[in-house]
Amino acid sequence: MLSGDELACGLYLVVEAGPAAPERLAAALAVVPVACVLIEPAEEAEVASAARPLVGLAQECGAAALVNRNVHLARALAADGVHLPWSKQLLKEFEEARRVLDKRSIVGVHAGKSRHDAMLLAERGADYIGFGLPAAVRDRMSGAARRLELVAWWGEIFTVPCVAFDADTPGEAQALAAAGADFVACRLSAGIGPPAAADHVAAVYHAACTARRLS
Repeated sequence: MLSGDELACGLYLVVEAGPAAPERLAAALAVVPVACVLIEPAEEAEVASAARPLVGLAQECGAAALVNRNVHLARALAADGVHLPWSKQLLKEFEEARRVLDKRSIVGVHAGKSRHDAMLLAERGADYIGFGLPAAVRDRMSGAARRLELVAWWGEIFTVPCVAFDADTPGEAQALAAAGADFVACRLSAGIGPPAAADHVAAVYHAACTARRLS
């Protein structure tokens, strides 16, 4: 299970498996402590071969390696668990993940904007609850405000860790950490090289940690 520190905010990286992903991830892991790495498999025909080195890199640095949605791939790669994005079948998918994976595996969820689903999944044993700002959200300002509100609500009431997804700028990470997020999740974009990835991750991490210390 991921665990947060009340005096710090953990970093959660999201990386799409692909040809240059190991170099980007290695650069990021070298500059700041990372709690978790979420691996999003790319082309179906090369899922395992693309994701395997990312699992190894994360685990070598002491970070939990999670696979996005694909429970059977997570088990095959000996990853630390799985992340389940929000869907209308999320509760069913959560129960399936718990059935397939061993008891020590992490099963984290993105609860969308439903407070009811978030509470229900926490009661059923989710290792973390996530709130984010998916790319499909058109009204970015309202979506960001709702994410911040959900993170603050969760942090005030519940002990299950909260992951604030899509915190892709230092400003977003700072605000979400100050609101009570235990972890902020930023994406390692495929469009940037390893040095830029390292600089970006360091900026997000330090902004989040500063906010938590001052809050």
